[in-house]
Amino acid sequence: MKKLYIQDLKTKIGEPVELTAWVHRKRTHGSLLFLVLRDSTGIVQVSVKKDQCKEGSFNSACDVTLESVVTVQGTVTEDKRAPTGIEVRVNSFNSESLADTFPLQEDTGLDVLLDLRHLHLRSVRLTQIMKARQHLMDYLREFFKQEGFWEVYPPIFTVAGCEGGSTLFGLDYYGDQVYLSQSAQLYLEVLILSLEKVYAYTPSFRAEKSRTPKHVTEYWHLEQEAAFYDNQDNMEFQENMISYVCQKMAEEQGDLLKELGRNPEDLKKVKPPFYRLTYDETVEKLQEEGIDKEWGDDLGTEDEYVLTKGLDKPLFVWRWPKIAKPFYMKLDPENEEYVLNDDLLAPDGHSELVGGSQRIHDHDELMQRIEEENMDPSAYEWYLDVRKYGSVPHSGFGLGTERLLKWVLDLEHIRDVIPFPRTPRRYYP
Repeated sequence: MKKLYIQDLKTKIGEPVELTAWVHRKRTHGSLLFLVLRDSTGIVQVSVKKDQCKEGSFNSACDVTLESVVTVQGTVTEDKRAPTGIEVRVNSFNSESLADTFPLQEDTGLDVLLDLRHLHLRSVRLTQIMKARQHLMDYLREFFKQEGFWEVYPPIFTVAGCEGGSTLFGLDYYGDQVYLSQSAQLYLEVLILSLEKVYAYTPSFRAEKSRTPKHVTEYWHLEQEAAFYDNQDNMEFQENMISYVCQKMAEEQGDLLKELGRNPEDLKKVKPPFYRLTYDETVEKLQEEGIDKEWGDDLGTEDEYVLTKGLDKPLFVWRWPKIAKPFYMKLDPENEEYVLNDDLLAPDGHSELVGGSQRIHDHDELMQRIEEENMDPSAYEWYLDVRKYGSVPHSGFGLGTERLLKWVLDLEHIRDVIPFPRTPRRYYP
């Protein structure tokens, strides 16, 4: 078992250490060799001087290739010239696993980096992003626990779509047609009748051919459902959740954010209340900006950018027309051409983070909407059945984890926050 990590070295100044890590960089100056070693916790410079190490160690170090695994023994010293301010001066060097010539260089093109994603994931930047992802999910789960929610585990194989059949991935299930889940929502609505407040963190799949910086076909979906929440309760929960994550990231992961080029002070500004526009106000604003937008249209990438450019916190677009949204959303009792819902847009065109709504809890009203949408009621028999036995008003939402992290880190493309991104053109490796 590995006993020493690079992050531990700052507490070992002046002490002898033994460290095993990967060779990240290499440069030679005559009889002095500098290596930058990398492990899961960071990087450190080590120096190998020919006349100050064991016989054979210098030659072994000179022959080592990038991404080889090596073990060094030496003394930790402070050196302001080193990348992290400390250096290990080596007296013994051993190659544990000598790597072939590494195929990735600083000028390697994007397509090759994606083809060789299994190697590119070793980069310091992607490693930092994966750590940021873990912290973000920890804070989300922490928030849900504080709010009294139960994490549940819905199925991935489903018999019906939640967001419409055009984006379903179908597959054969022992002779029957089933689908990969678009959303866990319908199953969470079942579980609130026992646990009341639930959430799930699961993969979702959308067969969309969109090729934009915000779309992938497989992503990790954080979904919430809560009994006795109306749409306003739901929106306030989303505000508090997003704010909580941003504040925790800024307070506890400031150094990591700075390494990734994100100013923690920007995230500290993300506090309730968020900005709000009704759908009608949104269309009017876009038309004033010269954008051709008609009532009932969805929002595109350009629309979202215009609406959110320069904002310091997200924007709710709420109370949409029912013709633009799925069948399960509660109709607005004041005007049934609208539904009680919201889309939460991130600043500066980072796209929709959350889609939420109050759900229809009345059996007959839900059946009417299913029939209006020309859907097959038999596929939703179990979902309708739930409305017959003690149904209650309830609301919920879905959050795209990758989109949230893309915005929190202010990254250009969603593929950067996924270890192995899946798009209409890419499913390898």
